[in-house]
Amino acid sequence: MRRHVRVLAAAVVLSSALTASTLLTAQPGHAQAEVDGIVATRLVSPWGLTFLPDGSALVSERDTALIKRIPADGGRVTTVGRVTGVRPAGEGGLLGIAVPPGPNPNAVYAYYTGSRDNRVVRLAWDGVRLGRQRAILTGIPKNTIHNGGRLLFSPDGALYIGTGDAGDAARSQDPDDLAGKVLRIRPDGRPDPRNSDPTSPVFTLGHRNVQGLALDSAGRVWATEFGQSDADELNVLRAGGNYGWPQVEGVGNDPGLVDPRATWSPTSTASPSGLAIHDGVAYVASLRGEVLWQVPLDGTRAGRPSAAPLGDLGRLRTIGVAPDGALWLITSNTDGRGSPGSTDDRILRLTVGDG
Repeated sequence: MRRHVRVLAAAVVLSSALTASTLLTAQPGHAQAEVDGIVATRLVSPWGLTFLPDGSALVSERDTALIKRIPADGGRVTTVGRVTGVRPAGEGGLLGIAVPPGPNPNAVYAYYTGSRDNRVVRLAWDGVRLGRQRAILTGIPKNTIHNGGRLLFSPDGALYIGTGDAGDAARSQDPDDLAGKVLRIRPDGRPDPRNSDPTSPVFTLGHRNVQGLALDSAGRVWATEFGQSDADELNVLRAGGNYGWPQVEGVGNDPGLVDPRATWSPTSTASPSGLAIHDGVAYVASLRGEVLWQVPLDGTRAGRPSAAPLGDLGRLRTIGVAPDGALWLITSNTDGRGSPGSTDDRILRLTVGDG
């Protein structure tokens, strides 16, 4: 039975291109996410999510280094392989995963924390099991915090990579350092030639910790970013853009920096991790806030979010759009910071209904 999700007012301040310092309120009449079932249970620190052409999904577990396959309609979860070299610690471990575009992908890409760095690897994929593993990008600074980790393929085959500042804010402004950036590379690991510096993988800089990446219908890349104390951010990215950290947190009104499209303050109301965009709405999974935020988009502008409590789910890590248009939402209660229930962690299937 479908359970309708109520939307509650939230006393949170939003700054956006449409409305500055606006009190967030519920928005009756807007389409709202609804829980339509549970897809999987008892996962261990699930983090990354990517969909296969048949509608099934691959999910990475941060602390076990396993990648598991989830049938499109739920059912038996199977392990398709383990990523070697993963050294889980704190926020690090096996993080984002992605498959390249196309009807028959032959590879799975993974981002993980190893003994010396964060790196991106390519794993052979025969449709059933993972095979040979090869590093395509290494040297991303690591720490027990702020490792970033999200991966996103665009339809043209570019791979976007969200990284964190690894606890050293100055790295974010260094164009020769891979920390505190969004990177853009080709599937073989070479820098995308459309970057501001075609010899560098850096797409944007000045980020604190990017854990959410998504494309809108026009092909623009959006990102969620954890703030330190003042503001969490939702940004639209452009090549060469400087997003301000650590000089600015939130809106800075500096002509040399790119302001976020939306912010949440204080950061305890969000801590945004996963991001998905569907039918002109950005869905933001928040950890400390334990809320799914719904943010209407109009081009590069962001409207007023509404908080959609989904019952007592706890921390929310990742959200993605399945091939059939449903949203899959992953909880994060077994990550060492949550309070797991007997069936955690779970993946829920959401559909969008009338508010």
